[in-house]
Amino acid sequence: MISTIEKVLFLKGVDLFKTIPAEELSHIAQITDEVELPPDQVVVKQGDPGDAMYLIVNGRVKVHSGKQVFAELGSRQCFGEMAILDAEPRSATVTSLSELTLLKIQREDFGEILAEKPDISRGIIKVLTNRLREANVREAARR
Repeated sequence: MISTIEKVLFLKGVDLFKTIPAEELSHIAQITDEVELPPDQVVVKQGDPGDAMYLIVNGRVKVHSGKQVFAELGSRQCFGEMAILDAEPRSATVTSLSELTLLKIQREDFGEILAEKPDISRGIIKVLTNRLREANVREAARR
C-alpha cells in the first residue's frame, strides 16, 4: 500500500502534475486508488467510456489499436488523462506488458478538486497544451 506522502512525491515526478505545488498534490493523492495487474491485462479498452486516468507507478503498458502500437509507457507516465477532462470514449486500448502498479484517478473525483482548486486546472492545461504543440511539431516534421 502506497502512503499519501509517497503518492505526493510520486505525483510530483509525473509530467502532468510537475507544475502543481506539493500541498495541492496532497488533495489529488487522497483521491487515487492503487491498482495492481498481471501482464497481458487490458487496462482500458478502445471505445469504452473514459471515466478515469491512470498513473504508472511500476511496470510497462502498450497503447494500441488492434496490432498497431502507438506507444509504450513506463513508470511516472500516465494514460487516459483526456478522460478526466471530458467524457469521450477511449481512443485506444492499453494493455499491461508486465506486472503493473497504477494509481487510478476517477473523473468525477478529480472534477471536484478542479472546481475547488483552479491552480491545478491551469497547471494541467499548460502541460496538455505543451504536449499538443510538440505533437503538432512532430507531425509537421513528418510531412
